[in-house]
Amino acid sequence: MSTTKTTDDETGVLRKVAFASGLGNFIEWFDYGSYSYFAIVLSQIFFPAADRSLQLVQIYAVFALSFVLRPVGALVWGHLGDRLGRRWALSASILVMTMATFGIGLVPPYASIGIAAPILLLIMRAIQGFSASGEYAGASTFLAEYAPAHQRGIYVSLVPASTAGGLLAGAVSAFTLSAVCSPEGLLSWGWRLPFLIALPLGLVAWYIRIHLEDSPAYQEMQERLKHEASDDKPAHPILTLFKRYKKKLVIAFGVSCLNAVGFYIVLTYLPTYLEEEVNMSASTSTGITSVTLVGYVVLIFAMGHLSDKFGRKRMLVTACFAFMVLAIPAFMLLGTGSVAVILAVEIVMCVALTINDGTLASFLTETFPTEVRYSGFALSFNLANALLGGTAPMICTGLIKLTGSSMAPAWYLVTISAIALVAMAFCVDRSGEDLASSGRTD
Repeated sequence: MSTTKTTDDETGVLRKVAFASGLGNFIEWFDYGSYSYFAIVLSQIFFPAADRSLQLVQIYAVFALSFVLRPVGALVWGHLGDRLGRRWALSASILVMTMATFGIGLVPPYASIGIAAPILLLIMRAIQGFSASGEYAGASTFLAEYAPAHQRGIYVSLVPASTAGGLLAGAVSAFTLSAVCSPEGLLSWGWRLPFLIALPLGLVAWYIRIHLEDSPAYQEMQERLKHEASDDKPAHPILTLFKRYKKKLVIAFGVSCLNAVGFYIVLTYLPTYLEEEVNMSASTSTGITSVTLVGYVVLIFAMGHLSDKFGRKRMLVTACFAFMVLAIPAFMLLGTGSVAVILAVEIVMCVALTINDGTLASFLTETFPTEVRYSGFALSFNLANALLGGTAPMICTGLIKLTGSSMAPAWYLVTISAIALVAMAFCVDRSGEDLASSGRTD
């Protein structure tokens, strides 16, 4: 009887951890989605109307700042998560991120306070980027260290699923508010609602997190350290990461490159590509991408389950080959302009992407030992996203202009897939290992 009770209690805690982890990540990407889909509206509100193209460049420049600060935030939150605990870091990061997102919804327009408006927006985005850099890695680490070893993949796949869910919710909210509000209403108050709603959602996630115990693997590490001589205790987590686990860090960065580029090309850049290169209407291209996002959420859990069954390395290698084989013909078919063909292509690309994304978070948690797991995951993942993810739309656009070929993004995706494949050749598959001891040796 006591065993059943213990099992029920553990299942209840795991569900709370999963909910809190997914909700925090959902809020982050709901904001990113809302910001992207409201870009034209925000550019009119926060920048002078002298040049429409300059307005958009400025609003996207503010968006890009959050990626620049991600590696910095990764160092800070990684250190705090490994030094003070996963629960503490996640509770603090969601609170900071929620307040910054809520703050965006309160910033007055340029017409009211002039240059102070874009400056305040810039500050809020900077705070967001700093705090959000610990969210994906922290949520994945926290959930992985709670999940049963044989089901780690499917549980941790909740984190990337909540990412796509947030983007989809941002698209739906933008579409709904644009349809319900008058143009004047959308400019005055409608755009603010997605940012303001972050406060109650964030406080719910924060409340759940502060009432959870830290992960079993982290508690076990703390108990072990109490019985070790002080000279043997790990130093600063970041210093330990660079001193002992440089190879793991480089491998993790290389593997994360495909996630960074693939995610932003397939789910955020393709609508722009279809409008600019295929002359498809904005509503049609956005609608196709929204359907793809739904497919992503559904497929990601299946891929997490398959990674538990077949191993992370096999799944990630499969994703590399899939992109290398499919990218060129996929972009050729996009050029047909057929809605049915383009939808089919995006779904196929989505399948390849979910093979990677449904596996990567579990792989990264298993790559690093407990003492530097948060730091190693956060730094490798956020560095890849800062250098290659946030810049993917810009690089693809630049390559098309440089080469004169609309196929340039496909070749870029193939190149990144090859880099990730090389990184995978040097990794050790630790699928299903006990995270209390996983990855302690190179």
